[in-house]
Amino acid sequence: MPVVPDTMSKATTPPLLQMRGITKEFGPISALSGVDLDVYPGEVHALMGENGAGKSTLMKVLSGAHARTAGTIRVDGREIDIRGPDHAKALGISIIYQELSLAPNLSVAENMLLGREITRFGLLDRAAMHRNCAGILNDLGVDFDATDKVSTLSLAQRQQVEIARALLADCRILVMDEPTTSLSSKECENLFALIHRLRDQGLAIIYISHRMDEIYALSDRVTVLRDGRYIGCIERENLSEQRLVQMMVGRDASTFYQKQHSPAPFSEVLLSVQNVGDGARVFGASFDLRAGEVLGIAGIVGAGRTELARLIYGADPKTAGQVTLDGRQLRIGNPLDAIDAGIVYLTEDRKGEGLFLDMSVSANVNMATMDRDGRGLGVLDGSKAKARTLDAIDSMRIAVSGPETKVGSLSGGNQQKVLLARLLQTNPKVLILDEPTRGVDIGAKSEIYHLIEKLAAQGSGIVVISSELPELVGISDRILVMREGRIAGEVGGTSDMPIDSETIIALATGSDAKNETFARG
Repeated sequence: MPVVPDTMSKATTPPLLQMRGITKEFGPISALSGVDLDVYPGEVHALMGENGAGKSTLMKVLSGAHARTAGTIRVDGREIDIRGPDHAKALGISIIYQELSLAPNLSVAENMLLGREITRFGLLDRAAMHRNCAGILNDLGVDFDATDKVSTLSLAQRQQVEIARALLADCRILVMDEPTTSLSSKECENLFALIHRLRDQGLAIIYISHRMDEIYALSDRVTVLRDGRYIGCIERENLSEQRLVQMMVGRDASTFYQKQHSPAPFSEVLLSVQNVGDGARVFGASFDLRAGEVLGIAGIVGAGRTELARLIYGADPKTAGQVTLDGRQLRIGNPLDAIDAGIVYLTEDRKGEGLFLDMSVSANVNMATMDRDGRGLGVLDGSKAKARTLDAIDSMRIAVSGPETKVGSLSGGNQQKVLLARLLQTNPKVLILDEPTRGVDIGAKSEIYHLIEKLAAQGSGIVVISSELPELVGISDRILVMREGRIAGEVGGTSDMPIDSETIIALATGSDAKNETFARG
């Protein structure tokens, strides 16, 4: 695909940051090949690409964590040889990673001034440190104090501490890497408002995200990388999902969401959920899932989507209702009962609840099926596990050097594939997928959608919970909308309401609102 020229007119304002021909090689492996990036003061510049495209490597070169093999970096028009992270910070370059780097046992001020503490007579002058930080925190409009311990703050508040720390260090170029992954809808709105304020104050912001709606909401321009190479830069007015996807994956994206399979209109009911609730967060939820059907569940934060899934799966105890599979009423007291019955659940928190990050791909894939590998006297047959893992790596297209690679070293998309591979080893009849594409790149999303389509075509029943409306609309045969712990309505299927974002939002909010921000989490 030809390179898209960077046509943004900045005749009166030179770039604050210019990266030209950046190349980074690790031995024989080329991670970056001649990458260009221009960032201006007072702009939000999105950096997009699949996992492995080179985004993180480019930012590590900018931060001084990696020394470039070739290319030039200019800040304020002056060529710079960034000698390390401290030098980058001295130049006004700060990076806020997806995994925040705060010390929870220290106060907000102590974190903001870590390494630059104010002392008096050789002791920390905490009062002076608190005063020094209070102005920045006040300007940001935070709802916590410099004296508060970081351990008492929410994730969104901790992110604000990271931003405050960068601003206190006279940051001029701020890199934000997937900052909304674990934030609620309201927290995202607050973050976006803060980003706009910082941009208006002249800060240059490089924003990395896989979420298309965030890119549309925030970015002035978007630079796309693919396979370590610069593909092009698009101005805001020329943004479109199809164009971005095509640049990122190198192929036509016109069928990205489009379903090829639909269930037979009179296929049998596979799963029946009747009046299920826990008396606190879910009340009287009822629905049927047919064989070969992809059923979406939508709703705003706190609507009860995940809570309903956990009740069905037995992860949390229900106080009312029945679950029937293939016409047989189930007694599910825990997840093992559900798995034995043929129901599996993909958690929305793959790192905290799904994967064993310090263990190998093989161990994670085989975790639910080790009982099949016994050779007697409690000895496991490693050859069976290895064969199962190799088959999963091949069929799921997991990018990994080998079965013994630690899962924690993989990209988000490949981690998700490992978790899905484990669930599929149990040959489930019903799959409940909670945020199946959260934190994965556009290529992995496409592969997960194709897997869902394939499983449905084979007769599995699939429930998809997602906060991305285009995703739900694109892959679902019908969608249930939850509000305040209850199923508020249904779109698609045999209902009279169409599957579209406006109808779903109206049901989710109990209003006719057309433009409200939808849920995350």
